[in-house]
Amino acid sequence: MEHSAGGRYPVRARGQVKERVVNARKNHILWALLLCVSVLAGGCETGRAPEKKAGLPVIGVFLYSEDDVYVSLVSQALRTALEGRAVVVLHHARADQIVQNDQISEVLKQGADALAVNLVEPYTASMPLKEAQTRKIPVVFFNREPDLSTIKTYDKAAFVGTEAREAGEIQGRIIQELWRAHPRYDRNGDGIVQYVLLQGNSESPEALARTEFSVKEARRLGVAMQQLGETFICDWDREQARQAMRVFWPVHGKSVELVLSNNDSMALGALDVLKEQGYNTGNPEKFLPVIGVDAIRKGDMSATVRQDGEGMGRAVAEMLLNAVAHKDFLDGLPHTWDASGVAVRIPYAPIRP
Repeated sequence: MEHSAGGRYPVRARGQVKERVVNARKNHILWALLLCVSVLAGGCETGRAPEKKAGLPVIGVFLYSEDDVYVSLVSQALRTALEGRAVVVLHHARADQIVQNDQISEVLKQGADALAVNLVEPYTASMPLKEAQTRKIPVVFFNREPDLSTIKTYDKAAFVGTEAREAGEIQGRIIQELWRAHPRYDRNGDGIVQYVLLQGNSESPEALARTEFSVKEARRLGVAMQQLGETFICDWDREQARQAMRVFWPVHGKSVELVLSNNDSMALGALDVLKEQGYNTGNPEKFLPVIGVDAIRKGDMSATVRQDGEGMGRAVAEMLLNAVAHKDFLDGLPHTWDASGVAVRIPYAPIRP
């Protein structure tokens, strides 16, 4: 028996574009002061070009948010790989694409030699790409996948990410393994997994693929799946997942058998609410499996999928250093291009108790 997924419930409504533009411009100077961080071999000074040291290249690193645990792991690995080899200028956009665009423009004006960009909105890659192309410097996008046809328009651009469907398929296999090993997880004994779904966002290829292929793979392996309620869009965020579960629980708390999340941060937010309700605190009679992605593994998650943040960060760093030295992106690296010819895929792996 198969049951189709429900609709999508956005936990937090997005503001109007005009309002966001006004707020972003008004606070641009404040963002520059607060978010421009000096790290490793060089520095970042608002309004002035970063000081180059001993001929080291200046690399601008742009993160969509400082609150995403996985992105922080990637950033740390990237900066560690560049230590002593480049001047790194780090910016966090606080999940605002307009702020990130301003940050990129400012660093380019200061004379950056290369860019590493974790986009706030994956469909906005054309702006930093065109600016990098105008200055003939390399740019590597990472984690949040843009339209690869856009990347192909510039021979000094590349993407480092994952195979989006792979994480979902691994989650599906984990579901099948858990239900085979633990019949008691079927709380009502109907042979169907009743689940709640927490999705990263409504546009990200990663989020969409994890949502789709986790359920498809479980069904392919013979597990009947039934979604309860809506798909909650939580922007990869723990607090928004808490809010979603507090909406979900009064209606479906007695029926739900699985929390399926696009990442660990949202899974941990769901766990916070389960514990508020007396679940997952050590009593095997009051336990709900929770499955995420990222391998943070804090709390009482049943399983997660390892997304190799260190491997991604190192790959981005080495590719940029190659490009700055006028070598091929992948020169001397253990990576290969995928079928697109412009993307490197870092593999996933399941993490179980």
